Amino acid sequence: MRLLRFTKQAKLIKTDEFSSVFNFRKRLFAQYLAMHYQPNSLAHARLGLVVGKKIDKRAVGRNYMRRVLRELFRTQLPEIKPVDLVIRVQKKFSKKDFLSIKKEFDSLILKINQRVEINP
Repeated sequence: MRLLRFTKQAKLIKTDEFSSVFNFRKRLFAQYLAMHYQPNSLAHARLGLVVGKKIDKRAVGRNYMRRVLRELFRTQLPEIKPVDLVIRVQKKFSKKDFLSIKKEFDSLILKINQRVEINP
């Protein structure tokens, strides 16, 4: 059984990495999430998260949203094409919205995989 860990190699950390994804200007929107993406030359996908204070004033809420998105990314990692993803939260969500967030995340990842496959 293969361990699915969210390692440091799977994270976008530096400002330049975020900027390059934003400047690539490929993005998909849904009700709760906006995903900016850019194909990378690595063998795996990387994730960056943006949850602003406008979305939720309290750090507890913002951290919950980050935790949920990180976990969804971690479980889907083997299926995601090698892209750099920056996920921006558009609308506040909580525990009761988890299933809709999961469906939305899965559908956006599927669309990104199809777009990256068409335009390598």
